[in-house]
Amino acid sequence: MKKLSYALLEEQKFDGYLLKDAPEKVLQFGEGNFLRAFVDYFIDCMNEKADFNAKVCVVQPISYDARERFRAQDSLYTLFLRGQENGQKVNKKRVISAISRVINAYLDFDELMACADNPDLRFIVSNTTEAGIVYDPSCRFEDRPADSFPGKLTQFLYRRFNKKLPGFIILSCELIDHNGDELKRCVHEYVKQWGLGDEFDAWVDSENLFCSTLVDRIVPGYPRAEAEAIWKEHGYEDNNLDTGEIFGAWVIEGPQSIKDEFPFEKAGLPIIVVDDVTPYKQRKVRILNGAHTSFVLGAYLAGQNIVRDCMNDEVIKGFMNKTLYDEVIPTLDLPKDDLLKFASAVSERFANPYIDHQLLSISLNSTSKWKARCMPSLLEYAKRNGGALPPCLTFSFAAYIDFYRAGKEKGEGCLIGKRGDDTFEIKDDQWVLDFYYDHRDDDNAAIASAVIGNEQMWGTELSELPGFEAEVVKYLNLIDEVGMYEAMKKVQEA
Repeated sequence: MKKLSYALLEEQKFDGYLLKDAPEKVLQFGEGNFLRAFVDYFIDCMNEKADFNAKVCVVQPISYDARERFRAQDSLYTLFLRGQENGQKVNKKRVISAISRVINAYLDFDELMACADNPDLRFIVSNTTEAGIVYDPSCRFEDRPADSFPGKLTQFLYRRFNKKLPGFIILSCELIDHNGDELKRCVHEYVKQWGLGDEFDAWVDSENLFCSTLVDRIVPGYPRAEAEAIWKEHGYEDNNLDTGEIFGAWVIEGPQSIKDEFPFEKAGLPIIVVDDVTPYKQRKVRILNGAHTSFVLGAYLAGQNIVRDCMNDEVIKGFMNKTLYDEVIPTLDLPKDDLLKFASAVSERFANPYIDHQLLSISLNSTSKWKARCMPSLLEYAKRNGGALPPCLTFSFAAYIDFYRAGKEKGEGCLIGKRGDDTFEIKDDQWVLDFYYDHRDDDNAAIASAVIGNEQMWGTELSELPGFEAEVVKYLNLIDEVGMYEAMKKVQEA
């Protein structure tokens, strides 16, 4: 079977959109599944619908060499966006032609630096993982390349500066807070460490726009189990197949002038430019991530295994909806219509028929997740309601304790719990596991007091919240009396 290529698509009389030749306007650090299902997809849509007329030069920021895999297919790949829309199963196929070439920063350093000489180049996009934006003082300017991503970027910007060309709009997609600000800070550290001069240091600020961004799309990536069947169906081999969910959102922090150069509105894409990305990060963490964390532990103990199945259970889905609509959304300050629309999308995302999202996978490190995702909503609800406690969020904390205290035996890097006749692994930081193991025989009142009073876990805010401990004990007693499933049902009915 022939590989995907422009020539093959011509043979097949392919009638979809393709852009074979265009200026390279985007330099992208990262060739992974996420960027190709998100940024490159958006650019491909802008090329088709908004005459962006741009190609993406992709840079592998690590030494692993994937160049030939892309060259063999003219850098083309097939993307499937899959999920549920308005209750209907959706599987959209698109051949993405936005990428011009893939180069490796370690094997093609001179080629990478030469990209800085291109006057058409205007955007730099990155997704180098959460650990990618880091200042490593062991990096030297003479390295080919500097090992850290900010080091590579500083080398690239310095080449651009010396060519007396304009700077860039830099869009950081790494999953850390204030990613653009942190990247800029690291660049300035290298400018100082390497003695690149005050003039260049000022140019970094004046000629470049470092944008913090929030990205949101689940990308399962290469569909290994289906690949050969997909090749057969479409008549070509594609070793760069990619899959993502239908939902997507990109929030860019920066001036509205970005829209003049990045024509996403004309293409009808789910991208917005805002003055401050923080409320949107809060929306995602508290609604999307908070929904997961608030119900998955209870749902698992109630007998479920996969998120999608929970959305087909009226009790569990009802618990999630009551949590979101009655307790979380009222604590957020974005326009209510925006919050309701986002929350509505959560149910369809969780019901995605193409993603088997295991509850136990989501349960990993639930202590820190509950603190980051649910605790702020709990505290804000109490603050805005005269000290009244949100019943579902409070119950979710009791369910969290019930899940962890099930770990009566030690495993390798985990505790072993029992659900009926089955065993399951409880995974968290070792000190968390040690704490729960030490309290494995506590009664409800004792374990609630110990957990809520653990300042390493929660600080002092939960222990100082009037009535919280008593309510948690009440819910633990309820779980013991009627079981997790019936307890989740009774909380909604109260």
